[in-house]
Amino acid sequence: MSSESKKLWGGRFAKGTAAAVDQFHSSIGFDWRLYKEDIRASQAHARMLARCGIITQEEADLICQGLAGIAADIEAGRVEFSVEAEDIHMNVEQLLTERIGPVAKKLHTARSRNDQVATDTRLWVMGAIDELDRRLRSFQETLVQLAEAHRDVILPGYTHLQRAQPILLAHHLLAYFEMFQRDRERLADCRRRTAVSPLGAGALAGVTLPIDRWATARELGFHDIAANSIDAVSDRDFIVELLADLALIMMHLSRLCEEVILWSSAEFGFLELDDAYSTGSSMMPQKKNPDVAELARGKTGRVYGHLMGLLTVMKGLPLAYNKDMQEDKEALFDAVDTVLGCLAAVEPMLATAQVRRDRMLAAAQDGFLNATDFADYLVRKGVPFRDAHAAVGQAVLYAIRHGRRLEELPLEVLRQFSPVIEEDVYHALDVRQCVAARQSAGGTAPRAVEEGLRRAKALLGLA
Repeated sequence: MSSESKKLWGGRFAKGTAAAVDQFHSSIGFDWRLYKEDIRASQAHARMLARCGIITQEEADLICQGLAGIAADIEAGRVEFSVEAEDIHMNVEQLLTERIGPVAKKLHTARSRNDQVATDTRLWVMGAIDELDRRLRSFQETLVQLAEAHRDVILPGYTHLQRAQPILLAHHLLAYFEMFQRDRERLADCRRRTAVSPLGAGALAGVTLPIDRWATARELGFHDIAANSIDAVSDRDFIVELLADLALIMMHLSRLCEEVILWSSAEFGFLELDDAYSTGSSMMPQKKNPDVAELARGKTGRVYGHLMGLLTVMKGLPLAYNKDMQEDKEALFDAVDTVLGCLAAVEPMLATAQVRRDRMLAAAQDGFLNATDFADYLVRKGVPFRDAHAAVGQAVLYAIRHGRRLEELPLEVLRQFSPVIEEDVYHALDVRQCVAARQSAGGTAPRAVEEGLRRAKALLGLA
């Protein structure tokens, strides 16, 4: 008898698979990470089979105890997985058979690996989303703490990477808070669609035995059951959706890291990174490199790649299950690991950075960032905005040619550009007043930023 007859699906085969195929076919090298979910789902399935009278309660208890022992041994590192058993599902079943005997063979009643792997993966994704949400919330708390600690720090706001208008650093940091808030909301929405149980769909057409799909769904924490057995085993939208959410998280994190990289350069000098989150050069002794931020920025492409990879795998698959779908696991696991790792590294890097408020303020006072406020001043004096815009543009050109700031120009010079200008123009041109004047909802005025902080803390449950 061929040794391949030992495979749990080998009854129909007269010839064994080649060793190279075993290696190529096996997914145990990565899907072992589903062992907790696989054992948990199998225990729920066994208990349901007993309640429905398909197996006895004694058999279900023996199966559940055996599975608990396997879980404990895996946790303790006492289990060596088998490539020949292909995946975590078959490995667990094979181990269970070795431990409790023929009763283990009843576990797979009314179940296929197709609905089993879909169930395990959904459970894993639900747990991953919960962990991602915790990490993002922690990052948001750090942003709020930094914003509160630097609520009076003024720096340039940029468009086109050119100095545009003065803003509060707290306002800038809260912009990232909002990005991560949207990320958390997307994750919560993804979790809702993920928490749908495919267990009981069988291979694709459902099962003939009188099972209770709602019983296993409730026990496993699903809020619904899949409405269509074909879709239940062939759907990987929830993984694609999570990868898309992760790609957005990385985009936001990368934008933040790009600013950290710029701001910590000598050209900006807005931040001084802590030595514990910087590296040096093997040749140039003076260097202090923002490698944490650079790596996070670089790893963004890695997560994007996983998203595009899985979309490409899924785009041409006929219903229902196809082996191609095994390619979802490595992308999923690595993308989640990458995002969690980046959040864990970037958050303390940001929290420990020293803010150079003097450099920020000096930059905000240079470059005519008060030009819009000058135009608004003229509007308040009755000048149409387009005329005010033109007059201020001429004043800026004059100041550039004479190497002065707008607020350094004498009143008689300023009046050349508009006769309505009076002494109170200098108050309007002060950078602190420029910030304070922007009191519209969501603006950068201290009062508006305080409201933004209150909103952020309320979302975090800190109010």
